[in-house]
Amino acid sequence: MKIATQTRSIAAALVLTLVGCAAGGGNGGAQTHLSATQCQDLTALRNNAPATHQRNMSELAALQQAGYNPELRFDPYYPASLERAQRKVDLWYQTECPQARSG
Repeated sequence: MKIATQTRSIAAALVLTLVGCAAGGGNGGAQTHLSATQCQDLTALRNNAPATHQRNMSELAALQQAGYNPELRFDPYYPASLERAQRKVDLWYQTECPQARSG
């Protein structure tokens, strides 16, 4: 009887842990993907500001974080992989950057 109770307790704890992970890890969905600098750089690039090395590297870092790997010599999924990463970064920009919401 004691083993059955422990098994149920462990199973319940496992279920709650998995539900918490599926719901965003318990942080209320507050995870951000873009830094404040990346938001500023992406805003500048979208407003046709002159491209600088810093802005380009910031955009590249965001694309890499979204899953794009520019170091592959032969990417059979190019340009689809780049476009998919761009869509992710665009979504992150719209949801996380205050500049996107105010303008």
